[in-house]
Amino acid sequence: MGKLKIFDHPLMHHKLAIIRSKETNTKQFRETVDEIGALMAYEVTRDLPTENVEIETPLAKTTIPMLAKEVVIVPILRAGLGMVSGIQQLIPTAKVGHVGMYRDEETLLPNQYYFKVPPTINNATVLVLDPMLATGGSVAAAVTLLKKAGAKDIRFVGIVGCPVGVEALQKAHADVDIYLAALDPELNEKSYIVPGLGDAGDRLYGTK
Repeated sequence: MGKLKIFDHPLMHHKLAIIRSKETNTKQFRETVDEIGALMAYEVTRDLPTENVEIETPLAKTTIPMLAKEVVIVPILRAGLGMVSGIQQLIPTAKVGHVGMYRDEETLLPNQYYFKVPPTINNATVLVLDPMLATGGSVAAAVTLLKKAGAKDIRFVGIVGCPVGVEALQKAHADVDIYLAALDPELNEKSYIVPGLGDAGDRLYGTK
């Protein structure tokens, strides 16, 4: 079973409070989501494999560890895009794929409309991004697509999740580690996380 990591850090709590507040405007919401992504990236990448490489400093030759695997960031459109730039600040060499998924408002099931990933994804560490892990359906479907494309080392990076979504993702893909900034208790009748932070996509892009 993949591990579940919930971040417990004063800076994370503070930034979560900002994006949870209904008074936070689009600009501040987007900037804070970006900052949360950067904070999370540090922990998510803690165990990335490295290899020793010989370099030459201004004073001498030395051998130091560097990343041994490529990192591919795959946001689930559209809300996942809000977390990309923060992670790229730490891993500027990371490639970016995209998965377009939307949830049918009646059936609540995910539907795919776009999929494009780098051809090297089979040898990369893949970070799947979506601010919300609600029912888990869209994320599980995205991971299925990535596995069909050859991805083997997949990690999910979200901001707010709930037990229903975590359980659904673990049941569908037991090998995927889950990283969340917060775990909220429940979903409402429309499958929104409560207390949550509302619709992350609409708040990122000012569409509601």
